[in-house]
Amino acid sequence: MTLRRRLSPLFTRRRIGSVLLALAGAVAFELLGLPLPFLFGPMAAGLAAALAGARLEASDTASALSRAVLGVAVGASITPEVVGRIPQMTASLALVPVYIALIGITGVPFFRWLGFDRATAYFAAMPGGLQDMVSFGQEAGGNVRALSLIHATRVLVLVTLAPMILTGAYGVELTHPVGRPAADIPVVELALMAAAAVLGWKGAERVGLFGASILGPMLVTMVLSLTGLIHVRPPKEAILAAQLFLGLGIGVHYVGVTLRELRDTVLKGMAFVVLLAVLAALFTEIVVLTGLARPVEGFLSFTPGGQAEMTLLAIVVGADLGYVVAHHLARMVLVIAGAPVAARLMGLRRRE
Repeated sequence: MTLRRRLSPLFTRRRIGSVLLALAGAVAFELLGLPLPFLFGPMAAGLAAALAGARLEASDTASALSRAVLGVAVGASITPEVVGRIPQMTASLALVPVYIALIGITGVPFFRWLGFDRATAYFAAMPGGLQDMVSFGQEAGGNVRALSLIHATRVLVLVTLAPMILTGAYGVELTHPVGRPAADIPVVELALMAAAAVLGWKGAERVGLFGASILGPMLVTMVLSLTGLIHVRPPKEAILAAQLFLGLGIGVHYVGVTLRELRDTVLKGMAFVVLLAVLAALFTEIVVLTGLARPVEGFLSFTPGGQAEMTLLAIVVGADLGYVVAHHLARMVLVIAGAPVAARLMGLRRRE
């Protein structure tokens, strides 16, 4: 297969148009002086265009590469000093299963009350990755479209509200440098990070690791960081590009949405976010009042937005990445590993 044929699926007319729209959104937000222009600009532009009926399309490869960049950023932040503090996190990490259980205990009856079938209600309530919950729900006979919209709405609303809460309630600025310019980073370290991103992603896929595109690069880069081979996060340009594609990806989930879906499914998803916000606030207060975490880290760790999006917010506010990522990783592992088991105990069997 020629290189041109291999790359052609990445550069369809619709995908190019979608990326140009995302860039326009980023530029508009930058000119208006709005926060996180490379995340919220593409997200707002993509959402508006999708709701207007535009046929946007995001590249799965570009999305995976964006997550790989964030995986490298997290791995580069794991230093011997961070590893030495892991025992101090055990108490707050022990709260994660309790947090997930409470979400399930309240979320499943909530969605059942709103009229969803058991399979859809269960996997809509689980705070795991969008693709994983949709896939599990489909196998159990759930409503795939409803699951996709509910989880996309969860991520959209929480990622939108989190910066407002961080600046308004906690008084932090969203201006922490996301990385050094590529020109200021040694070429050897740039090459090592690029290799860690691609090899970590593909290697994790091959062994069947969940969240391969972010966790594989994170693990490989962590080794490079702990052995002193790299000393910085990925360059600023790479992290801004990752923000752009992640923002666009959130908007693209609403392509083809109907007024009925907006009125029924999306509004119900937004109502569920209110419930999640109450539980997140409760656990944030617990870890802060008990001295287990500082307010910003506690808030970011127990806000069940997307793992990649919460990682980005942790970077731009200068939070302790190791602490935040450890808690989101624990949540993802427990939900992805435990959700199918709990579903079977509830009598939700795989659909043949």
